[in-house]
Amino acid sequence: MQDSYQVRLATDHFTFCAAHFITYGDNICEPLHGHNYRVEAEISGPLDENQYVVDFIAARDAVIKITGALDHRVLLPTAHPTIHVAADDKEVTATYEDRRWVFPKSDCVLLPVANTTAELIAHYISGELLAALEKRGFTPTELRVAVDECKGQQGVCTLRS
Repeated sequence: MQDSYQVRLATDHFTFCAAHFITYGDNICEPLHGHNYRVEAEISGPLDENQYVVDFIAARDAVIKITGALDHRVLLPTAHPTIHVAADDKEVTATYEDRRWVFPKSDCVLLPVANTTAELIAHYISGELLAALEKRGFTPTELRVAVDECKGQQGVCTLRS
C-alpha cells in the first residue's frame, strides 16, 4: 500500500454571507437572495521535510482571506451567457432579459464563472487557494473545496495535478 496524506480545514472562520441569483431550467432566474456560506478545504500532497503536507496556519489564513473578500457582497457571474454584467468606476449593472439590478461597485464581486452556483463558487475558491499555495512554493496533488450554502447542501470542486 502507498501512503497518502491530506489536511482538512473546516472552521467557523471559513464563512461568508453573500447575495446572488442563478438561472436554471428553461429561462428561470431566481430572485436576488442571500446565504450564509461555509467553506471546507482538503489539501493532499506528500509530506515535506517537516513531516506535514502544508502549514495549517498558512492554508487557514489563505482561506480566510479568500472568504473575507466575498463576505457581505453581491456575487455576480461574468461568464454567464444571458446575465450581462457591466461595471464602471462607481456601479455594477447586471441585466437578465427585462430585469435590471444596479449595485455600488464596492458591494460586488465579479466572478469569472458561468453561474454563481455553489459548485462554481467552490471552483473559484479552489483556484484562489491553489494560487495562494503555489505562491508559497507548494502545489498540492489534489485540492478539494466544498461550499455549503444551506447546512447540508454543498457544491464541491476537486482540482487534481
